Amino acid sequence: MTTQTVQNEMLLTEARLSAPPADRLVRYHDVPALDSEKRQYREFVAVDLAHTAMLVETGIVSRPVGQSILKQLLRMRSMQAQDFPVDVHKGSFLLQVESYLFDAIGEDFAGRMHTGRSRIDQGATVRRLYDRNRMLDVMDRLNVFQAAIAKQAARHARTIMPGYTHMQHAQPWVFGHYLLSFSTRLHDSFDRLAQAYARVNRNPLGAVGLAGTSWPLNRERTTHLLGFDAVLENSKLGREAWYAAETIGALSFVMADLNDLATDLHLWSSIEFGLVESDDSYCSTSSIFPQKKNPAGLETIKKAAGGAVTWLGTALATFRAEGTGDQAMRDLPLIHTALQTTEDMLDLFAGVIETLIVHEDRMAALLSGSWCTSSNLADVIVRESGMSFRQVHHIVARLVRNCVKGNIKADRVTGAMLDAAAVETAGVALGLMDATVRDALDPQRFVETRVTTGSVAPAEVDRLLARAEAEREADGEWIVAARRKLAAAQSALDSAVAAIVE
Repeated sequence: MTTQTVQNEMLLTEARLSAPPADRLVRYHDVPALDSEKRQYREFVAVDLAHTAMLVETGIVSRPVGQSILKQLLRMRSMQAQDFPVDVHKGSFLLQVESYLFDAIGEDFAGRMHTGRSRIDQGATVRRLYDRNRMLDVMDRLNVFQAAIAKQAARHARTIMPGYTHMQHAQPWVFGHYLLSFSTRLHDSFDRLAQAYARVNRNPLGAVGLAGTSWPLNRERTTHLLGFDAVLENSKLGREAWYAAETIGALSFVMADLNDLATDLHLWSSIEFGLVESDDSYCSTSSIFPQKKNPAGLETIKKAAGGAVTWLGTALATFRAEGTGDQAMRDLPLIHTALQTTEDMLDLFAGVIETLIVHEDRMAALLSGSWCTSSNLADVIVRESGMSFRQVHHIVARLVRNCVKGNIKADRVTGAMLDAAAVETAGVALGLMDATVRDALDPQRFVETRVTTGSVAPAEVDRLLARAEAEREADGEWIVAARRKLAAAQSALDSAVAAIVE
């Protein structure tokens, strides 16, 4: 970035301010802002092309002037961002472009491009173009991650494991069913992003500084040429970045989804659980403990998710106490961090899930003799005896207490043991056969006898798999349609420019 300024060009600040920017202001404000804007180089050029084409079409700017401007903008579009000449003392990227055009075609022609717009609405439009493209990138990555989950869920659609509440065995579960619960959550997160996208994809160009303009701009035309879904109608809102806070909120939900899955898998990969294991390629080791295999991938995801908890609060705090008219309302750089972090962690987690090792034998071993089928035994007794569930709950709870005290596993329980517990708590014997009791306590039978929608029954797991696949396909089609609309807008913009230049 150069520090030399063309001597015969008046800087924007010189006309109003009596002193040049302090070196500290340049270092901590101007340079970071300009670096951020240069990442949006393509979007800056697109906005300038659309605005200039509209100015010519409406007769606000003459065709010869428009031709001169558009030719230079097309030349800019063919350049790489790093090759575009920048002088930090000239100010924001809008002013860098103006300076470039001044050198090429003169200020009298180049200065007309800014007719009917402000740096406020121009910058807001650029940011919305950039952010919507990055949102689509994240949503693409979300679908890739969903596909990895679905593949593992299909592989383990019949893999029975203990289900936990309060970190204790609760009921038999199916590992594929567990993974599919995240498919539902992630699909909801996709919907949140799609809803946020609809509000991001509104056109502020033409709102100008605050109250609109006397120039007869065709805002619908630039909306079409830039692929927006609608005009952001109230000119007061053209400068505001509430959409960025909403997007950050939706991204925070994605990170919460990732955190919960990573936390479970991290815990279950411990020696004490041993249910799953990260592939060596997603692990690290210790400099002192030779036996260590640390799940570095899962730990990285959890660490990133920890920071995501504050994203929305930070965004809202940025806007707080400003009313609706100050600088911070116009930009929220945190969105770039949130988008990048979410995309990166989705990518990393897809690799972890694709290579995840599932120890089915360990899951079966933990289920052997487990009391997690006790609720099913209670249901069987209710159906056989006609007693209330609460009465039967007491009986089965006492059975478990007696057997734990006597070191008797669930698969060794007899009808006589159940009768003893029933007499102790309810004063009656139930008379169930040993086979009936043991069948009720069998984890496989538990899974097979679930009948409710969304349960772990094999047919329901298969249905949930099919639904997850259909939702993922629909999400993918949504992205394709969004990108197709943007491609059509690009073609329309190219045609509009060509019609003027040629």
